[in-house]
Amino acid sequence: MAQYDTIRSVGVNAGVQIHEGLRAHMNKVYGLMSVAMLVTGAVAWGVGTSDALFAIFRNLDGSMTIFGWIAMFLPLGMVFAFGALINRMSAAAAQLFFYAFAAAMGLSIAWIFKAYTDMSIAQTFLVTSIAFASLSLYGYSTKRDLSAMGAFLIMGLVGLIVVSIVNIFLGSGMLAFAISVIGLLIFAGLTAFDTQNIKNSYLEHAQAMDQEWLGKSAIMGALNLYLNFINMFMFLLRFMGNQE
Repeated sequence: MAQYDTIRSVGVNAGVQIHEGLRAHMNKVYGLMSVAMLVTGAVAWGVGTSDALFAIFRNLDGSMTIFGWIAMFLPLGMVFAFGALINRMSAAAAQLFFYAFAAAMGLSIAWIFKAYTDMSIAQTFLVTSIAFASLSLYGYSTKRDLSAMGAFLIMGLVGLIVVSIVNIFLGSGMLAFAISVIGLLIFAGLTAFDTQNIKNSYLEHAQAMDQEWLGKSAIMGALNLYLNFINMFMFLLRFMGNQE
């Protein structure tokens, strides 16, 4: 694989430095993701447990206000904007944008604190964390090239997004169940693929690193893993969550 070719080409001492750099890079990726998760959790809990704040986004009958619709689609718009603008941003600006995105995601999922019990949310988060850690470890350690699987999963993700948006208006329970099952499998696979991709991307550029590239690469990696975690959590919550 690419990482072994890279290490052989630069020698043993440089190879050790690359491995140390990779470890630091992956720690930064997971660190950024963890902070973003805390931001999302804090915003979701703060809005979801406050009747006054929640009323801004949902009416008493459960229908969404105009702000609720904005909160629902804002994270999707921000993801596309982030991908288009990151090359023009500094690493510091990209990190700030990432945390702003995490806050927007918190607004979009705040409703779970009204729909599900706190215990079932906590249990689902724990199960998601264990599954995510296992899948990410597999992606990091496996010698199997996951590129082909990743391309297939990304195509499936595009289709899933389209069908999910359509079902917002159709309201089909059977389609929602199918979306949850397929979505869970897609994001589980993407967790392993994205972890391997983050690792290989670092190793392929190991001889020509600059701090700006490293910073942006870590942020994009953290964003991808964050999205995988959040989506796995939300799909699992539909199966494991106990209604209020």
